[in-house]
Parts: sequence; C-alpha cells; structure tokens
Amino acid sequence: MPPVQTLATIRRITPVGAYHHLVLDAPGVTGVRPGHFGALAIGGRDSATLLRRAFSIHRADPATRTVEFVFAEAGRGTRALAAHRPGDTVDLIAPLGTPFPLPDGPTAAVLVAGGYGSAPMFALAEEIRSRGGRVAFVLGAATAERLFGVERAAALSRHVYVVTDDGSAGRAGRVTDPLPEAIAAVGATEVHSCGPMGMLRAVTAVATAAGASSHTAVEEAMACGIGICMSCVLPVTGPDGVTRFLRSCTSGPVFDGTTVRWDEAGKLPGDLEGAAAMTPKEAGR
Repeated sequence: MPPVQTLATIRRITPVGAYHHLVLDAPGVTGVRPGHFGALAIGGRDSATLLRRAFSIHRADPATRTVEFVFAEAGRGTRALAAHRPGDTVDLIAPLGTPFPLPDGPTAAVLVAGGYGSAPMFALAEEIRSRGGRVAFVLGAATAERLFGVERAAALSRHVYVVTDDGSAGRAGRVTDPLPEAIAAVGATEVHSCGPMGMLRAVTAVATAAGASSHTAVEEAMACGIGICMSCVLPVTGPDGVTRFLRSCTSGPVFDGTTVRWDEAGKLPGDLEGAAAMTPKEAGR
C-alpha cells in the first residue's frame, strides 16, 4: 500500500528501559510490513524543528488501527517527541521504505539487533513463524538498560542469545560472538539484522561465512524520508557489478548486506557510476 500522511493521536507514550514506547492512533495507515518505517514531524507548523524523524515501525495492528514505535532520546527532536502526552497529535507519514523480504513458505532465520534496533524484529518473527518457519534471536546492547524486547523474544523462540558490552545482561561481548551458534541452532539460511552500521557489516560477514543470506536494515539519517533530499545515500553494488548511490529511505532501509560497500559508506568510491566525470576537488567533498 502507498504511504499516507495523517495527523495521528498519541494513545500512549511510556518509558521502557532507556527508550520510549510510542503508540499512535493512525487509522489511515495500512499495509505495514516488518522493516517499514514512519516519519514523524516534531512540533507544529510554527516549530523550528523542520525535519521529520524516521523510526522503524515496531508493530501495526489493523484491528486497533494503531502504529507503534520505539525511540531513544538522542537530540532536540527526540527530546521534544518524548515530552508529548496522550491526546497530543503528531504528523505521520507511513509506511515508508523497503521491508524485510518474506518467503512464501517455511524458512529458518536468525534475527539480530543492537539496542532498540530490535523494534521491528518481533513482527518479523511472527510473520516467519506464521509461515511455518523457525527463528532465533541475538540481542545486543551496550548495557542491560539498552536492551529491548528480551522477554518478547523469549516468547517467540527458545533460542535467544543476549549480549552486552559490559556483561550486565547475558554474556559479555558482541552480537557476532553467539551468531554462529544461533545459526546452527535453527539451521538458519537467512540472517536479518537491524542496528548500527558497524554491527551490520560484521553480521553480514559472519552470515556469509556460514552460507546464510544477510538482510540488513540500515540506520542512516533520513532528512526527508521520501527520496527527495538524497541525504541517506549508500554505495551499493548492483547485479551488474556496478556501484551506485542508492537512497536508504526508498531502496532501503533493508538491503542485501553483501551488496553494501560498508567501508565506503559516507564516502565517494572512485568507481561509483558517474564519479569518473567529477573533478578531484568534487570527489573529495
């Protein structure tokens, strides 16, 4: 379904660990799939905060006509959003982006997330299980407070691996440490991940080495969310072997991790299509 712009009413906004869980009444938003995101305008028409904030959709319930998000306070915009109360309204555009691919039949997958990157993973797990598949989770964060959804993951799979940088929950380490074990536990042929770019790169390497496909939901800043501003481009290699800048908000946020040139995100690769026509000064910008 195409995205719609709607004035959504806040039903609930509650703290969850280091994050906020936002539930919106958004009856016009339909066709949400795991991996889609929504773009929220922060403040009213007179606000100095001009750019929307993009968040992965945690879940959407057609029965209650609600859309849910999980977000962290990271700057002026998200602090302003956290100050909202039930009954307030926010301007929402959703669903946006390219979601995680879903198979027609049963599959086995590991869902890997860093921090609140786990927000879209539970709906994805439900979809995979509804098709007769099985899942494992690897959830990581810097500290226990920054984990999200461990109990929900445990309700969906008996294979849940929790890691924190400081060892305050689960084992100390990185999400890539238990990932080979998780892949083997369910015989996974797919790995889906969402989190920081460095994590996605590392997860893709481990998944590929294990013979599994890697689908990554990138965390790129999206100024417009609809493909106009070009602020969220990534160098991605196509089936023809040519690297092009693709917009994370429209071609992504979910990409085949093996096609993203992680080392050159935020840079201008010399072999990028069109880059040869640029002057050295332009290429160095």
